[in-house]
Amino acid sequence: MAIIFVSILFVFAHMSTNSKVEPVYLTRERLVELEQKLRELKTNGRKVMAQKIADARGHGDLSENAEYETAKEEQQQLELRISKLENTLSRTKLIEAKDLPNDKIYILSKVKLKDLKTNDSCEYLLVSPEEANFEENKISVTSPIGKTLLGKTKGESVEIKVPAGLLNYQIIDVNR
Repeated sequence: MAIIFVSILFVFAHMSTNSKVEPVYLTRERLVELEQKLRELKTNGRKVMAQKIADARGHGDLSENAEYETAKEEQQQLELRISKLENTLSRTKLIEAKDLPNDKIYILSKVKLKDLKTNDSCEYLLVSPEEANFEENKISVTSPIGKTLLGKTKGESVEIKVPAGLLNYQIIDVNR
């Protein structure tokens, strides 16, 4: 329990001493998802947690009640998640693809690539780190692939350094 409390204190200390607050770029869709998640955690999550603590408290002596300690630790984890979401939402800047130029690859660009080694093609949507989801082909602009693609144009060949080695692609198409 003490470790979790120290972690919470560290997060708050880091947030308050960080003089330059970095914006979090989100699409309207992702912003709505995060707001719904926060609402869910604050209402149902806290309600469930309060019930778990009350149930555990009913099992007797709190000094020897592992169930109570576990519930309290879960409550601290919940509050940490709520705090992190609130922090993220407080720094949000909305971005929309229509507001970005079409001349190069930027955040929210859909990029079709051809692997020069295998001739396979793949398509990615470049998004902020908070929206990245590899299973949906949404890659972060801060990932090795995202960093390399930013600023490039259709037809260019790129060499991308990833943990597994070097990848060579040609940019087949760029759109929004």
